Amino acid sequence: MPKLTNIFRLDDHQLVPEPVNKWSPFRLSWPIAQSGSTDHMAGILATMTSNSREVMAPDFARIKIRVGALVFCGNDVALIRRDRPGSTHFTPPGGNVEHGEDLLTALRRELAEELGLAHSQADAPELLWVIDQMVSRPGATPPPRKLHLIYRLHITPDVREALATEEYDEVPGGHEIGLVDWIDYRTTAELPIFPPSGRHWPRFPTHSPR
Repeated sequence: MPKLTNIFRLDDHQLVPEPVNKWSPFRLSWPIAQSGSTDHMAGILATMTSNSREVMAPDFARIKIRVGALVFCGNDVALIRRDRPGSTHFTPPGGNVEHGEDLLTALRRELAEELGLAHSQADAPELLWVIDQMVSRPGATPPPRKLHLIYRLHITPDVREALATEEYDEVPGGHEIGLVDWIDYRTTAELPIFPPSGRHWPRFPTHSPR
């Protein structure tokens, strides 16, 4: 399945595309990581769209924005494991931003829905990556271009104990059950994680409960 994935970092307040084989986490020097300002982020996403327009295939004219979170408890990170016939993959909890929804509002809603985590139970989300992904697929519906905004936040062991252990995703005809696994982030390099970023997680410094 042909696909194009780019990751963007901020360098002196300029968006710089990273080669696919040179991904690295970045920290925003703008206050977006703390405020979740949709005005600032809208400007960033508009710049990304403009900069990439020349290489974007017509199929990817629709853009979806997905927020996700690396929820840390010490060195363990929460991942949703989906077991399907012939394959298993992991995703950070999160989902698509609804029309007109603020980015951090969307993140808090998804974490509440999937983990039962209230925003008051974790520290402030920190934006790590913006992943620009275009994946082709069979069928008549044009595939979307998806921008993944990946945040990081921390919780305590007491909070972790009360969180959900299963996640129910709506699919045609019913629900698909995902299992919430807590995995040492230093062992994620070879895991099939979507969006593809797990091989960079072991570079994070050691984490401690907040």
